[in-house]
Amino acid sequence: MKPTDKEYLLNFVSRLSEGLGQTFGKSCEIVVHDLGSPESSIVGIVNGGLTGRKVGDTLDALGFQLLKTPPASDLLNYRTKTKEGKELRSSSIFLRDENDEIFGAMCINLDISCLLKAQEWLQEALGAGSTMIDESFEHTVDEVLEKMIQNAIGSIGKSTSDLTREDKVTIVAYLETRGAFLIRYSVEHVAELLGMTKYTIYNYLDEIKKRHEGAELESSKTS
Repeated sequence: MKPTDKEYLLNFVSRLSEGLGQTFGKSCEIVVHDLGSPESSIVGIVNGGLTGRKVGDTLDALGFQLLKTPPASDLLNYRTKTKEGKELRSSSIFLRDENDEIFGAMCINLDISCLLKAQEWLQEALGAGSTMIDESFEHTVDEVLEKMIQNAIGSIGKSTSDLTREDKVTIVAYLETRGAFLIRYSVEHVAELLGMTKYTIYNYLDEIKKRHEGAELESSKTS
């Protein structure tokens, strides 16, 4: 697919999102992402007041994780929350090229906070089939990285001063699987926070890769 074809599709989806947003009103935010520029991926957004984002803002933490490990299909009808606590029902539809590589996405976020407070008989219509996904709609790359690092350290359950070498390897592995190191200067930022050099981070990444390859080899032998 030529770059011009991708641009045409992104432009078309942006126009489509504008129509859908005008139709469904301010409680429905629709965001168009160009994944070729993840740090300023938002190329179109309608009713952005729902999450406070705008054109030129970054992918959020969930977006970087999906960029690192692309899903096999669209993500439909999942639940998440804004920083202000608004309950959202969301779907992410991915744009793919002829090689099935994802290059863009249209994300729909419907504010159902008021509906969830309505009468009990609405619950089935609003919640059936929904699952909860951690998505916090960061505005900047720094916020995305901070969110990932906080989650990584939180998964260990220790303060940074008490982390062992193996804890730090686990944190780096956590960040790697979620696409943190796709962000520029992330290695330096993580190294500073964990009290080590960036070269140590690179060594950990090599070690993690070798562990993974060894586990795959062992699995192939036993299967």
